[in-house]
Amino acid sequence: MLWPFNHFRKPRLAPAGTIEAIYGMIVTQAREPIFYRDLGVPDTVNGRFDLLLLHLWLLLRRLRTVAQGGVELSQALFDRFCEDMDDNLREMGIGDQTVPKRMRAFGEAFYGRVQAYDQAIDTDAEALAQAICKNILNGVGLDHARKLASYAQAANADLGQTGDPALLLGSFKFPAPLREDGTL
Repeated sequence: MLWPFNHFRKPRLAPAGTIEAIYGMIVTQAREPIFYRDLGVPDTVNGRFDLLLLHLWLLLRRLRTVAQGGVELSQALFDRFCEDMDDNLREMGIGDQTVPKRMRAFGEAFYGRVQAYDQAIDTDAEALAQAICKNILNGVGLDHARKLASYAQAANADLGQTGDPALLLGSFKFPAPLREDGTL
């Protein structure tokens, strides 16, 4: 619903369709069956949530370096993520009284993982694997975590090579999780 006095809202630089397209790419990538089938991510609500957060973090991390429009697009994507989480909770039958508590927990999970992943990726591959093992794989499957960390590093590098205009327009792709030969 639009309020009659919405001039206090910041204008979005990216059209809503672009935000939807980019968020759709994040969701689609996070739902790739190979993550669950071959890389040990639990095919559960929590596993899917954690993989979604990983991909959102990768893109938001890259958008931090975009001088014009990066902050606004990051905020719009985070807002879309929150809308999606709220919608999912309501679809699962979570009541109006409980939704804010769950949303707070989602926010805490998001910021905790962002901090852990940022520190880890700036340290080394093993630190990122440990963070992924803890946050996505429930502390088990370090070999799978190492593969996921390699994937995250490849995705981070690919996004780093993507031009700012392509990012802002949603004209990019995440890399394939694994090559056809089963390697990264």
